[in-house]
Amino acid sequence: MNGPVDAALLGELLHAADADGITKHVVGAVVPDGEGRVLLLHRAADDYLGGLWELPSGGVDADETLTEALRREVAEETGLAVTEVETYLGHFDYLSRSGKKTRQFNFITATTHESDTVRLTEHDAHLWADRTEQERVSGAVRSVLATWREKA
Repeated sequence: MNGPVDAALLGELLHAADADGITKHVVGAVVPDGEGRVLLLHRAADDYLGGLWELPSGGVDADETLTEALRREVAEETGLAVTEVETYLGHFDYLSRSGKKTRQFNFITATTHESDTVRLTEHDAHLWADRTEQERVSGAVRSVLATWREKA
């Protein structure tokens, strides 16, 4: 299911997640910089999944749509404002720290940013990752980034 992000697509994604027994929704943002790089965030060593490089991402609150959560999470974690949610890139499933069956829905986003304006609140480092540096992420995120490169 790739294509423009609209209410019908978002509804289909949530319906499919419910049918698969998913109990927690997470959104992830591929934030490109126009030079083929994407923003990656580094989890502190003492955090859950410490040391992992990841996309800006986070949980969807009960009263939020996927796109509202995406805008909020990117702003909270990076200080960047999402100006557009462009394309759905697919999802991956995992067990959360609390053992919940979790699905991360991933989207290409446009933001207002300069590469030096990232303000971290939950991570200990960030990186505008080129193609080689993008290999630092998990296999699931590598797959999302491969889909992003196909669409770029």
